[in-house]
Amino acid sequence: MFSTLVSPQTLYPHLNDSTWLVADCRFDLQDPDWGFMEYQKNHIPGAIYAHLDRDLSDPISPTTGRHPLPSIEEMHRRFSAMGIGKETQVVVYDHQGGAYASRLWWMLRAMGHPAVAVLNGGYPAWVARGYPTRPGIETRPAAHFSGETRLAWAVDADEVERIRTDPDYRLIDARSPIRYRGEQEPIDKEAGHIPGALNRFHGKNLTPEGFFLPPEGLRQQFLELIQDTPPENVAVYCGSGVTSCHHILAMEVAGLPGARLYPGSWSEWIRDPARPRAVGS
Repeated sequence: MFSTLVSPQTLYPHLNDSTWLVADCRFDLQDPDWGFMEYQKNHIPGAIYAHLDRDLSDPISPTTGRHPLPSIEEMHRRFSAMGIGKETQVVVYDHQGGAYASRLWWMLRAMGHPAVAVLNGGYPAWVARGYPTRPGIETRPAAHFSGETRLAWAVDADEVERIRTDPDYRLIDARSPIRYRGEQEPIDKEAGHIPGALNRFHGKNLTPEGFFLPPEGLRQQFLELIQDTPPENVAVYCGSGVTSCHHILAMEVAGLPGARLYPGSWSEWIRDPARPRAVGS
């Protein structure tokens, strides 16, 4: 079973293995149709497409962030429709080192399905090795998804408010430094960050080639950030609960499991004018 990362070399022999399922999660926040269009042009053979807005999120409401999580019942229904059964080994990929694919990784893990891994290096690494691709749209037979939901894997805004100034906890903002400092905000209506949060851009988890850093390197960097805080006392957010999952995956790779996600993230936090904001470092 693979539960964090899997290499293209490991995936390749399983392309025709019915117990393995590949999901293409390529996406562009500025152009939501781009990923599906690219998927139809070429993808890993057998891969289904998982759309961030339609498959991995619920519709936005006046109180939610940009990518609210579906209900537990809805996630069961969607994962069953995708063809994910109890024994299915899922491999997820995108074009940005797992920035989007880690959202589906986290959702499946939180729903009690441990056999899910991100393709290390993503689609670019697959293509660079000369492995096959094909166009079109693919589906899988429906399955019965089951798993013991781990509600403790997530925190809500009230808990973030409680822990953000507690010295026994660490709150990490996974967005770029320029967005964290409030100098630029290309997506949300307000710029800045949650007061008390530390900043570590999720892209720092990767090499320049788009592969995850070695476990020992990730471990050293995260321990420098969280110091003696237990990983289970770490909560992570971003703009809408997507790229923050990348940090949770990276901490798992580093041997620091247990960090939790604030799914609503900054885009939900700013929905309530009473919640505090901060700018700068």
